[in-house]
Amino acid sequence: MKSMEEMIKAAQSAAETIQKQLTETQSKLDALEVEGVSGGGLVKIRASAKGRVIAVAIDDSLIQPADKQMLEDLIAAAFNDARAKADEVASREMANAQQGMGLPPGFKLPF
Repeated sequence: MKSMEEMIKAAQSAAETIQKQLTETQSKLDALEVEGVSGGGLVKIRASAKGRVIAVAIDDSLIQPADKQMLEDLIAAAFNDARAKADEVASREMANAQQGMGLPPGFKLPF
């Protein structure tokens, strides 16, 4: 039978391992890229899976003062598309990380 001290050391070691894996997964998420698109590809936003915007691309045909409101709406839509894709990738990566840690499905870890 293990002593209380051995069980505490084992729990601390497991917690350190989980923390390391979470840190690695968070780093991986910032390196994974998604692209949000709106207006049939006229506006594109590249973002990390953590939601950091990397680049915004706007087709030249949209750069007209009269279309300013439409352009702003398309940028917001492209960002939201990128954010949704980033959330999907992040959820998938965190689920993979949890499986690797032996945690039960559905167990919530802080992002």
